[in-house]
Amino acid sequence: MNRTPYTARNGDVRLAVDDLGGAGGDPLLLVMGLGVSRFWWPDGLVAALIDAGFSVASFDGRDAGGSTHFDDIPAGNPLTGLLRGRSYAYTAEDMADDTVAVLDALGWQRAHLFGVSQGGLVAQRTALRHPDRVHTLTTYAAVPSDARGAAALRYVRLPFLARLARMRHPGGRDGDLAAGLDLARAVASPGYPFDEQDARLRVERELDAGLPSGVRDSRAQARQTSASWHGPRLRSMRVPTLVLHGELDPLARPAAGRRIASSVPGARYVELPGTGHDLPREIWPTVIRELRGQVARIVE
Repeated sequence: MNRTPYTARNGDVRLAVDDLGGAGGDPLLLVMGLGVSRFWWPDGLVAALIDAGFSVASFDGRDAGGSTHFDDIPAGNPLTGLLRGRSYAYTAEDMADDTVAVLDALGWQRAHLFGVSQGGLVAQRTALRHPDRVHTLTTYAAVPSDARGAAALRYVRLPFLARLARMRHPGGRDGDLAAGLDLARAVASPGYPFDEQDARLRVERELDAGLPSGVRDSRAQARQTSASWHGPRLRSMRVPTLVLHGELDPLARPAAGRRIASSVPGARYVELPGTGHDLPREIWPTVIRELRGQVARIVE
């Protein structure tokens, strides 16, 4: 996968960005989930998106991957961050503004947003706060923006979070690799074979880039989950919205996706059979078909 690196800036925050190819296509910005970096997007999916006519870019949100980390600000864990009721270090508005800073760095006036998990939450808030910069919004395995703080727990499977919290790994690269693979297995789709080779490639790529293991940095994750939102509610969304959610998502209940779709005027909801909290290659044709459908909605 060819990557053209950029650095976007939102004030003092630096954001690591990759232009992944497809120049001249419909601009599509990929927004990755909690803690992990842009290197977790499957190469095969990115290549298929480019073949389908998209110009694709991805980036690391603040406190993830190669972007600015707030390590000097103490925090607990992702669950305590969610329940805290106030931000440790920055707001959800700051994270939405980061997305716009990335668009500026790429020279894109507007783009289609595709956000996964926490990235889907950031994408919702970007579309609410900056609708003039977003052609369409697609969320995948995300919770609704309106569910703030403890209210989000109704959409999350707490036993799964407890199981993740109990995982222990040795220090060093081998431990980082094991932690990444264990997370990939835990969120994998029950209805499809787990592609360990591809998962290993993505984790190793992150480590080879010299990035910290976001899987193991619970304090960074807590700073992200604690970021409070004071912006518009989903009922005010005016950006065409597609909601994708796995039928067997072990982390975020499908009710979360249904709630997003029911809250956003005109939104479309697609539930993916056999699918968990990941992006198995078997669903790529469906994802791409639905994303192309989103483009068609704005050109009709």
